[in-house]
Amino acid sequence: MAADVRLCTAAFDHAAELEHFACAHPQAGGVVSFLGQVRADGAVEALELQHYAPLTLPGMEALSAAVLVRWPLDGLLILHRSGVMLPGDPIVLVAAAARHRRDAFAAADYAMDHLKSESWFWKREKAGGSWRWVEPRAEDYADKARWG
Repeated sequence: MAADVRLCTAAFDHAAELEHFACAHPQAGGVVSFLGQVRADGAVEALELQHYAPLTLPGMEALSAAVLVRWPLDGLLILHRSGVMLPGDPIVLVAAAARHRRDAFAAADYAMDHLKSESWFWKREKAGGSWRWVEPRAEDYADKARWG
């Protein structure tokens, strides 16, 4: 089974992507997805993700390979944006299709925990007209550490 791993420089339609993914895996008993989006809480005006191209996509592909070794999946989808995004814009979509739901849940959770703390992106937020760099939180590293 090959994973669909993409680094996107433009917006993607998360609903269409998920529908296509689910339709491509009708044998799966469970399809689990996670959508990360720019918070629309009023404080954040924009979010920018920068990356180092020679490492980003290969790193995402290595992560997908690790997921596929660990769980018996029928399909895996990882889409991640880069560039400037506005509140409500999708940032990341992870979906896992498996015969059994627990495998799909665990695979998607593992992928997100690793993307969040081990990612190849530099993130900054614009609030109050000013940009500031955002580092992963201690909780992000703790989430990843629970996988051993």
